[in-house]
Amino acid sequence: MLQRKKLRAGLGQLLIPLIALGILILFNLIRDPGFFSIGVAVNNSGNRVLTGNPISIIDSASELAIISMGMTLVTAACGGQDISVGAVGAIAGSVFVKVLQGTGSISVGTVILSILACCLATILFKLFNGTLVAVFKIQPMIATLILYSCGRSIAYWINGDATPQLNSPIISSLGMTIPGIPVPTPIFAVLLVGLLLAVVFRFTNISLYTQSVGINQGAARLNGINPTIIKLLSFALLGVCVSVASVIGVCRLGQLNHKTLLVDIEMDAILAVAIGGNNLGGGKFKLSGSILGAYIIQMLTTTLYAMNVSPVNVKAYKAIVIIIIVIAGSPVVKEKLTSLWKKSRIGGSNAVIRKGVG
Repeated sequence: MLQRKKLRAGLGQLLIPLIALGILILFNLIRDPGFFSIGVAVNNSGNRVLTGNPISIIDSASELAIISMGMTLVTAACGGQDISVGAVGAIAGSVFVKVLQGTGSISVGTVILSILACCLATILFKLFNGTLVAVFKIQPMIATLILYSCGRSIAYWINGDATPQLNSPIISSLGMTIPGIPVPTPIFAVLLVGLLLAVVFRFTNISLYTQSVGINQGAARLNGINPTIIKLLSFALLGVCVSVASVIGVCRLGQLNHKTLLVDIEMDAILAVAIGGNNLGGGKFKLSGSILGAYIIQMLTTTLYAMNVSPVNVKAYKAIVIIIIVIAGSPVVKEKLTSLWKKSRIGGSNAVIRKGVG
């Protein structure tokens, strides 16, 4: 019975994003029956790859989906959002390229070393944010405003104003596709990050502790949970997610541009968390909801471009649709719908009773 209630609660949280996704799918099928067709093509390297809008949507949303997972943890533990993920992503990309160029050659070993250095640097910057939030009790959005403002300048100091090219089959494989595998590599990166977090939550109590701190920090402390450690851990995990997304972004283009790498992704990540049914005030969370929110945002963007909406107007249309989705998933609307559903069930039961008595 308890397991059934948990399953019902989880499905309830995903109801709004699933409905939104269903509406987008139905709209595109009506507008263009071939919108979701998938084909096979040969790329410039002579490798067979999958093509089509579904593949493009899932692939293009990879960086957003990965960062949304980390943003969910920070939101759940701290009751606020980190708006510096894009800027810190630029720093991560600069570190990745700097270390890679410093090794003198691009090989599997040097790429792994560069990724590790990138992760370490990003975790340190995120722990700086986490310290401001967990130790000095600064509101997350204000605390992360510092790196949001100066992060890309730090990236410039690391790598200069150049846009170095990374011409290597290894880099191309990480950002595009691995020879012999038609599925884009970034999709596997999303699966890997999601699987690793699922394993961590399965074999540790981090998920429970994170929700406990977000719901009631005082009660969590009385139960032996250290809120400071949990908040710092959530920022560290977000740092790992940012570094992975940054490496994908650099490898996808085969070059580093700290001015455009993951630009404005923090706003989309926060929206993905909200669309996924997670409480932006902290507490209970569902990573699958945030991932679904990321794909909804990307599908909406792809749909608007397919309708020949100009790039200038895309953000305005996205804002309108997202406002509708967020309001539909708000606690007030959910409470009203639940109340109407209960009343309709009671009314139906009374009608059956009266019919039976008659």
